Amino acid sequence: MPKIVDHEERRQEVMAAARRVIVRDGIEAATSRAIAKEAGYSNGVLAHYFGDKDEILLSALRESHERIRARLTAKVETRRGLAALRELLLDNLPLDAERAQETRLEVSFWSRSLASERLAEVQRAEAAELRAAVRDLLGQARAAGELSTDDDLDDLTEHLLALVDGLSVHLLLYPGRLTRADAERIMLRTMGYIAHI
Repeated sequence: MPKIVDHEERRQEVMAAARRVIVRDGIEAATSRAIAKEAGYSNGVLAHYFGDKDEILLSALRESHERIRARLTAKVETRRGLAALRELLLDNLPLDAERAQETRLEVSFWSRSLASERLAEVQRAEAAELRAAVRDLLGQARAAGELSTDDDLDDLTEHLLALVDGLSVHLLLYPGRLTRADAERIMLRTMGYIAHI
């Protein structure tokens, strides 16, 4: 009797294997062969579930974004304005092992996205969604009288997103110079500057 295969489970296993290879060895090392070996399958098995390596990488990135989105939604669903913004920004920093892996995965895709329009589109869509969320929460904070600054909210949004990206990269590249506590303090202090919280 032939073995019943759960196709979605296999796809999830392959995507998880791709994420592990990227986080551990870098995106250039994430060849079809390396992903298949990490998943415990042959290259031929991968071809049954994904069209090519880029589809595996795109799927792994999208799935990571979906997990992050679900976690963030749960964290901010009962908060508004600055309280929600604080949670959103801190959650986007690699302040624990799970978020450090997510950040390593995300940053690994940046250079590859410059050469692949398909990957760049996924990155841009995700970045636009995050930008819209930050901008909306700043708007809520201003409407609630939580912001002391009259600065343009689009400029503040870009400032906060650039700070998240910069702190994230610095935490990954310079762990001896910047600690997780430092990054959290810097983010909260910056929010304090704009809101006097």
